[in-house]
Amino acid sequence: MSEDCCDHCLVDADRHRGDPRYRRVLWIVLAINASMFAVEVAAGLVAGSVSLHADALDFLGDAANYGISLAVAGIVLRHRAQAALIKGVSMGLFGLWVLAAAAWHVATGSVPEATTMGTVGFASLAANFVCFALLWAHRTGDANMRSVWLCTRNDVLGSLAVLAAAGGVFGTGSNWPDVVVAAIMAALALQSAVIVIRQSARELEIVTF
Repeated sequence: MSEDCCDHCLVDADRHRGDPRYRRVLWIVLAINASMFAVEVAAGLVAGSVSLHADALDFLGDAANYGISLAVAGIVLRHRAQAALIKGVSMGLFGLWVLAAAAWHVATGSVPEATTMGTVGFASLAANFVCFALLWAHRTGDANMRSVWLCTRNDVLGSLAVLAAAGGVFGTGSNWPDVVVAAIMAALALQSAVIVIRQSARELEIVTF
């Protein structure tokens, strides 16, 4: 039951509402994610890697999420929960998109370029660890703050998975490591979407009564 949003979670959320330190952190991680999206979208095209494409789209989605969080950080819980619900749905759609892209790469049999995947994967990991460290102190609270934390957690795991895929592609000359990693990233997105949607729905129910 630790994932559930109970009364003390709502109190914690209100205590963080409008926190200027939290807003500064969000601006920093927004800039990092937007920059890494631009890098990875280009690298994904060059390398022909579905896992890099997935990671690039993830950076774009996170930049949008942080932007939404900045817009709602200082307003009432109901509106923050509504924004978190939208983000949860977007995370789920991202997971479905990655699964479709992975299936397309299986059908075409295209093999990505491992060196580019590895180089960009290391850059992605470094960027995500910076975001992870900055957001650590803000990992609890309402559904909106929790969705930000889950996105960041998924990003670190995703970067590690891209590096593993690069090593697998290099060692086997096959696209299967790239496809498997993309499927794992999709599963993480879908899992997080379910958690955020459930918590935001619970918060909306609480503030209604």
